[in-house]
Amino acid sequence: MPETALPPVYGGEILDVHLDTGESVTEPIDPADARRFLGGNGFVAKAVHDHVPVDADPFDPETVVAFAVGPMNGTPFQSTSRGVVGFVSPQTNGFFDSTFGGTFPRAQKTTGFESVVLHGAADELSYVLIDEDGATVVPAPDLAGVDTYETCAAVGDRVAEGRSVDAADVHVIAAGPAGENLVRYACLLHDSEMREGVAGRGGAGAVLGSKNVKAVAVVEGSFRPEPAADGDLRSLVGDRMGPLMAETEMLQEYGTSGLVNPINEMGKLGRRNNRVEQSPRDDAEAISGEHIREAYVTEDTTCANCAVACGKHVTVESEGVTDGKIPEFESLFGTATMTDVFDVERVMKANDLCDRLGMDTISWGVTVAFARECYDEGLLTDDDSPHLAFGDADGLVELARLTAHREGFGDRLAEGSFRLAADLDDEAERYLHGVKGLEFAAHSPRGLKGMSIGYATATRGGSHHDTRPTLQYDGEHTETTDGTPEFAARIQHFTALGDSLTQCRFVSEGGWDKRVTDRYRDAINAATGWDLSTDDVERIGERIYNLERLINVDRGVARRETDTLSHRVMHEPIPDGPAQGMYCPPEELDAMLDEYYDFRGWDADGVPTSDRLETLDIAGLAD
Repeated sequence: MPETALPPVYGGEILDVHLDTGESVTEPIDPADARRFLGGNGFVAKAVHDHVPVDADPFDPETVVAFAVGPMNGTPFQSTSRGVVGFVSPQTNGFFDSTFGGTFPRAQKTTGFESVVLHGAADELSYVLIDEDGATVVPAPDLAGVDTYETCAAVGDRVAEGRSVDAADVHVIAAGPAGENLVRYACLLHDSEMREGVAGRGGAGAVLGSKNVKAVAVVEGSFRPEPAADGDLRSLVGDRMGPLMAETEMLQEYGTSGLVNPINEMGKLGRRNNRVEQSPRDDAEAISGEHIREAYVTEDTTCANCAVACGKHVTVESEGVTDGKIPEFESLFGTATMTDVFDVERVMKANDLCDRLGMDTISWGVTVAFARECYDEGLLTDDDSPHLAFGDADGLVELARLTAHREGFGDRLAEGSFRLAADLDDEAERYLHGVKGLEFAAHSPRGLKGMSIGYATATRGGSHHDTRPTLQYDGEHTETTDGTPEFAARIQHFTALGDSLTQCRFVSEGGWDKRVTDRYRDAINAATGWDLSTDDVERIGERIYNLERLINVDRGVARRETDTLSHRVMHEPIPDGPAQGMYCPPEELDAMLDEYYDFRGWDADGVPTSDRLETLDIAGLAD
């Protein structure tokens, strides 16, 4: 295959949709960009870099929202019905990408559009309809205030009827009322006949809301990827199926909620706004995957092309929840342990409301927990809200409604914990649990050294999808800083690569490897016909991560001073439990940053050097 040809696993086109005029235009994918950025995460980072002015506010029409898939979507490679949405986050003011599953990504692949980039803003509330011929912006003012599930159903029915196609061939991802109301951590939810997919973190729903877009719908097309060595790829996939199923038994049984008990037993599961990192065993058991499975799970659900079926539906009759999405482990951390609510039925109701109203359960829950500690410390009072006591289960549910609609104190919660802290006494900053404007996920930055440096240097801030905690729970770089900065950086390459393929992280880690290895090289080469080395493959992840860093440097949100951690993580050791005494003091973080920057070839202020960018073949993007 000539080096200038695009492998036939790619549909080959980018679709640019101009929401203000309704015009859509296509452009071919540069084969060199396919080799440099692969797809998914790499393509949306390139779109944000190329189209968004560095001084644009996340809610300005000049920003874009890009949906991308990867070269492995629609091939035998396991669990690649994953899509990536890229944008400038209204929480961090920097580049953000959020992944989601279900059937939408597989359907987007069939249109031949690897990337769909939304520009500008519609004049009125609308949805965007994509098929293999292009895009149509369809006014839908009657969908104002409609929840995510109902929006997916309504848009799907309208498109199916209007196009005379089967409803199963229409796939929709939608914002809820929170997105319309510009709640900064508003998410997107895709409801399919198989499993829900949620682009949860960073505020994609709010950015879509700022563009007057309620939903994006895709009608399945005729494109089918053709792997260069289909037999070799199928053989590789077959060899990994046994290990994958063995490694993901817990996920198959309980979903990610099965992590509650083991991580609590390690003493690394934040409670009461991370004042402590262990809950009494009976409390943890009450919200555990084991208990939820026994009492509430009605069926297992799965994304397209995935045998793991880590999704679950739950029914909670007392709360009027029927076949709702099971709360993920991260959601149980944010909405239960951090807020000190262990009434699992009320917790599941709050999570179902977040899904329907369109809010990230991690940022919302941690923001509520932050407000509850501020209430405990006298910085907020009953005059601000009557729902701020730790343990108030009814208040938790009510705050979900108030936040999505920006009513009462919910209007302040909708801004996130960092902006809420800025409105309070200076003391409030001591109680923040996050970095770069994004609330931390469930994996302890005090109890896991890899997460200390990983969170501090993450493109996205407090996200566990830059540096992963998985190997750390197996004992690697948990309590030592020796070699940990390089470990964190190389896992960041791994995650950028995986989100560009695009493959589910659980399947990558469970079936293929937790680092970039020869297995990924062999699969990519079999699919594309390229002859990449394992080092070449890791360089793809490194290149993407450096591009993300460049975007954030140019936007003024990435420097050494922002590569930090919250006050409690750096100054308050874990007070008790198995991880007692662990934290990341400033001098330790500084030493790790020096080592991290040196490994990356960045300068002492954390800016990629021209030599490093030249080595990665992206020097021209720094101009």
